[in-house]
Amino acid sequence: MDNGRRGLRRVVTLVGIAVAAAVVWVVLTTFWMWRYQERVVFQPPMIEVEAPAPARRVEFNAADGHQLYGYLLSPPAESARPVTVVIAYHGNADLSAWLVPWASELADRAGVTVFLPEYRGYGGITGSPTYASASSDALGALEFARSTLQPARIVLFGHSLGTAVASDVAATMTAGPPSALVLQSPFTSARDMAARMLVPPIPWVWRRISRVHYDTRALVAGMDAPVWVAHGTADVVIPARMGRQVFHAARRPGELLLVDGAGHNDLADVGGERYWRWLTRATTREVPDVTRDVTTKAATK
Repeated sequence: MDNGRRGLRRVVTLVGIAVAAAVVWVVLTTFWMWRYQERVVFQPPMIEVEAPAPARRVEFNAADGHQLYGYLLSPPAESARPVTVVIAYHGNADLSAWLVPWASELADRAGVTVFLPEYRGYGGITGSPTYASASSDALGALEFARSTLQPARIVLFGHSLGTAVASDVAATMTAGPPSALVLQSPFTSARDMAARMLVPPIPWVWRRISRVHYDTRALVAGMDAPVWVAHGTADVVIPARMGRQVFHAARRPGELLLVDGAGHNDLADVGGERYWRWLTRATTREVPDVTRDVTTKAATK
């Protein structure tokens, strides 16, 4: 009998220790997430890179007046007033200068002007990136495109974190929505990413601790703009299921491109011509002819 009681006490003690450890873990990760969440979301490379030709550097101001810069890529047959401007918001550990080859290819193929704005804290710009500052920077880029470039059409593009930034900007354009919202490797929401990266209890307290309010899936559901999505099936940073969920939540779905075997940063390389045809359609059509779901095999590069 005594042995049985001792065994029971041991089990109860072990269970208590496990529960206490789990509680401590949740408390610590919750505090860590509250304290450092924007350092996780924004990870600017600690280098300054000069964009290669044919990019043209331009200066502009964020919505709060902070001085920023970006790069313009023009199509071969440039006119005084571009027909279409694609504003491309990059991801959390990227730089606008690194997107110049991609933007140059898009400008040549689609005949559009591509604007690559930079965020504060990136590429030598003063300040620290936050959810609020990124929003202000992105809105400043939109105002620059509208007032200085004066295009007939504006298309918003985003990759990774940039998909959330672009979606937030599109949601503000209620009077004149973008001609298209083009999302490459999007995540559904910041809360979903936190739950995936940390522990399940985080979503329960997310509203109390979060300063990062990205929710792309919810925004596209009420957006009066065609939403185009591309995602790699081998993406281990943001799973392809999130891209599918964003696309299927869209009020006006454009075309979903799933690139078999592509990861987070190599969609154009693996997708090849099919990727570029998808992107050209997304940036040049006012409204897609049909809702399409295309899977690109890695072997068809």
